[in-house]
Amino acid sequence: MQRIVVLTGAGISQESGLQTFRGPDGLWNNEHIEDICTPEGFRRDPLRVDRFYNNLRAGLTAVQPNAAHLALAGLEQAARDGRWQGHLTIITQNIDDLHERAGSHDVIHMHGELLRLRCTGCGATPAWHGDCFPDTPCPACHGPTLRPDIVWFGEMPYHMDTITQRLAACDLFVAIGTSGVVYPAAGFVDSVADHADTMLFNLEARSGPSPFDQTILGPATHTVPAWTQALLAQ
Repeated sequence: MQRIVVLTGAGISQESGLQTFRGPDGLWNNEHIEDICTPEGFRRDPLRVDRFYNNLRAGLTAVQPNAAHLALAGLEQAARDGRWQGHLTIITQNIDDLHERAGSHDVIHMHGELLRLRCTGCGATPAWHGDCFPDTPCPACHGPTLRPDIVWFGEMPYHMDTITQRLAACDLFVAIGTSGVVYPAAGFVDSVADHADTMLFNLEARSGPSPFDQTILGPATHTVPAWTQALLAQ
């Protein structure tokens, strides 16, 4: 059985029309990172942070999964149907729900989820599709202690034990649409170098020597479906 771990970054969602955080027209060009993406910023001005994530949450309704999301979901479905003898894990740096809406089930959100809040009082993580404000009560404990369930700078990414186990067991590691500069995700390719083949799907080649065995350039909406179709044809 082939065990594939796929790491997805902002590039795959950008092709659905979602604005990235980094890049020439990134969200961080209009906001200071320390104001909206740190625990300290939230303590200073929770209303500003809530409004920022409320806008992102509302914007999700305007976008749909693209062909790359659907191709990955199709590969997972093929495994369930017995048409592909393998197992696919998606580790995503993205906080959107496009993988789930495409039909993927084994998705690990290492940076949290936009459609979920976290209560700093009781620890509840309720699903959330509307607005949240500093006085919004927690559905579990009713305290005004809700924050976005997002991993901010200075915080530990989620599910690292599970991620480490999946990486250690994989025989193919694939990165799609990721800048390769944010750790710990940027180090995943090195962590599997002794036991897995590695592939990078990206719009542009990385500068300098690549740690990946194979790099496939082009829009993920074109390259990823071609790759999954080739796997299913084997």
